[in-house]
Amino acid sequence: MALASHLPTGIVSKTLRVRDLEMHVLQAGERPSPLVLLLHGFPELAFSWRHIMLPLANAGYFVVAPDHRGNGRTQDATAPEKPVSYEDDISPYGAINWTHDIVALVYALGYTSVAAVVGHDFGSAAAGHCALIRPDLFQSVVCMSAPFGGPPELPFDVGQSSPSSRSRVPPIVMLNQYLSSLDPPLKHYVVYNCQPNANDDMLHPPQGLHAFLRAYFHMKSADWAGNNPHPLASPSELPANLPHYYVLPAKSTWSDAVMPHAPSDEDNRRNSWLPDADLEVYVHEFGRTGFQGGLNWYRAIFTDEELTDQMRLFSGKKIEIPAMFIGGIKDWGVYQTPMSIDKMRAVCVRMTDEDFVLIDGAGHWVQQEQPVVVVERLLQFLQRIRHGHS
Repeated sequence: MALASHLPTGIVSKTLRVRDLEMHVLQAGERPSPLVLLLHGFPELAFSWRHIMLPLANAGYFVVAPDHRGNGRTQDATAPEKPVSYEDDISPYGAINWTHDIVALVYALGYTSVAAVVGHDFGSAAAGHCALIRPDLFQSVVCMSAPFGGPPELPFDVGQSSPSSRSRVPPIVMLNQYLSSLDPPLKHYVVYNCQPNANDDMLHPPQGLHAFLRAYFHMKSADWAGNNPHPLASPSELPANLPHYYVLPAKSTWSDAVMPHAPSDEDNRRNSWLPDADLEVYVHEFGRTGFQGGLNWYRAIFTDEELTDQMRLFSGKKIEIPAMFIGGIKDWGVYQTPMSIDKMRAVCVRMTDEDFVLIDGAGHWVQQEQPVVVVERLLQFLQRIRHGHS
């Protein structure tokens, strides 16, 4: 598939050598305009930013969206034909290394300053870590759809607590143990995504990849009537509230969870933010590469204790550059983790009430579902920073 034929005129696809990667990026605008980086989530690609790149470029920015390590058309420079597998070393997918990838991309582009690093879904965590670790390089940060709660904590005042209270079991594993003890038993999507069968379940669903991705994107969007998110006070509220794309029946596959809620033919005809021609880009790319590159993010961030411990170096550190959050009113991703918004506001010390934005008519794919409003809010934020008001 020729990706260029699916891109709006003015967005250019190219490849750069970045560390051990041949990194594929989409670009819009001209150097030396201020740089804005757009970091995609899962299961997404640089292509996910196609609706907002040109408006940002037309506002005077040089806009770059990479395919992250293991995703899309970015390849290992030393083994370009080797597919990503579950058996691969997952340390390159840890937070320190992905931040290194993004910093190296900035320098490869010929910049020593970034006006804004903007991340969606898992890209929100990537953007948050960039802001946390290199505030000298990134002038502002925007997290979308997934609140960034900061680095993991170090054990504190250990003389006052028993060793049994200082569990090293990953929190997500402990949550999944609780879910699996229920009747009927459930499983958390993060733990599922860390299992060896997750890639094959997504890549080879019974209904085919096109039908599966159509249902997956639909169910997490504002188009699905079942999305009515609200804050949750504790993990005990998850089973009764979260849809099956976050908390699944224990024996279900991804296909089992989303296909009963697949859109009708009429729903598809009305879909302007992800028409079939655009969906086919995702189908082709993931059909070619599989999903394991993105799934390795989950394994590295949520279940690998050694990689988590590396990030404890930054325990207690705050993000002191201007910060913004954008989500969809119909996005459960904003609330899926109890108290995550409070944690983000505590970590992002310069995030004001004005900088916390929920957009009507959008679910999880906010920059695709409501690009005009997203661009408007991003430019307002960047303008305030430029004039020293944030």
